Amino acid sequence: MRQLGLLLSIAFQHLAKRRRQTIVAVAGVGVGVGFFLAVSALMVGSQDDFVNKLIDAAPHILVSDEVRSPSPQPAVQAYPGGAVAVHGYKPRTETRGIKGWQQIVGAVNAMPGAIASPSLSGAVTLRVGGHEEALSVIGVDPAVESHVSNIEENLQAGSLRALETNQGGLIVAEELARRLGVNMGDVVGATSARGGTRSLRIVGLFARGRSPGGSSATGYVLLREAQSLTGQPFIINRIGVKIADPYRAETIARGLEARFTYKAESWQERSADFLTLLLTRNIIMYTVVSAILLVASFGIYTVVSNAVADKRRDIAILRSIGFSQGDLQGIFIAEGLVLAVVGVVLGFGLGLVLMQILGSLEFPVSGRVEHIPLDRRPRQFLIAGGASLLCAVVAAWLPARKAARVDPVDILRGAA
Repeated sequence: MRQLGLLLSIAFQHLAKRRRQTIVAVAGVGVGVGFFLAVSALMVGSQDDFVNKLIDAAPHILVSDEVRSPSPQPAVQAYPGGAVAVHGYKPRTETRGIKGWQQIVGAVNAMPGAIASPSLSGAVTLRVGGHEEALSVIGVDPAVESHVSNIEENLQAGSLRALETNQGGLIVAEELARRLGVNMGDVVGATSARGGTRSLRIVGLFARGRSPGGSSATGYVLLREAQSLTGQPFIINRIGVKIADPYRAETIARGLEARFTYKAESWQERSADFLTLLLTRNIIMYTVVSAILLVASFGIYTVVSNAVADKRRDIAILRSIGFSQGDLQGIFIAEGLVLAVVGVVLGFGLGLVLMQILGSLEFPVSGRVEHIPLDRRPRQFLIAGGASLLCAVVAAWLPARKAARVDPVDILRGAA
């Protein structure tokens, strides 16, 4: 094969003589790459932000006082495989809660970078004057819960630690407080289904739209306050687990469930529907933006194809003086690569400008100024650049192969 410099020199001469088509082809690649980067940065950035919020909104793993399948009856266990029918039995009334929860907490805390937060959830009714509101109350240990969930970050007023320093402290959503007509420091009456009644003081308010699980009907109290209010002393019915690597939550949850039998749900299991939607969204997104790059490659195909058609006599002369088929293919593929490389560089610049514009937009949400989350990692640039170069090689190779098959004798004889 001839020296690379000579082949590139011929390729540059071909492109220089067709300036208008060259500029259009480069602009097409640049616009395609720029919008690919902008769209993918927007979509992937918003997806990562959503997943991070899913991960941080609640513990990575929730162990509850439930089992995935009921325990088999003793008669069925005594005669495995037999024709046994059990009917008319009366289930035993058992106290709900996680038995031996201290062992689960100890096992979790023994894992590197993991921490467990025991809690008790129950239902109460808040009363202020003649107004009543149902509330799902969760009793926590603030010192531990602050390391497991992001409650503190979602508070508009007050703090999680205020539950320890205020007798009967209660944290509720701002929307619920407004419906009850109360504010920070006000006292509300709370009654549980078991008849427990307490006076609770508002010591914290979740910002609008930032309540746990997106529900304004969830509140937090001190763990021992919840146990006393719901009439379940020393009972724990939920253990929140935070681990160092959130993406190992499924594996660790299966291990905890197999060891302790209680149902352990990872954040992936709780959000399976959302994650499936994100996967579908990604497929659609990459299909659309890849189509943009594919359309841009047609400009390269047009330039190289026209060059092959216009330079048939030159191709015949090159073949007659010793250029091989591989040399000719290299010339026209080099043309396509030059167009793609210049277009990709311009596209990177356009993509950065579009990202800057998108990132500067501000949106007021729940009293806060939010910006569009963007993915600016090099991965997006590598995907855009690699896909563009691949499309360019394919687009240039098709007419280049045709050029390499030209018979110089027929062309020169016809020219004569």
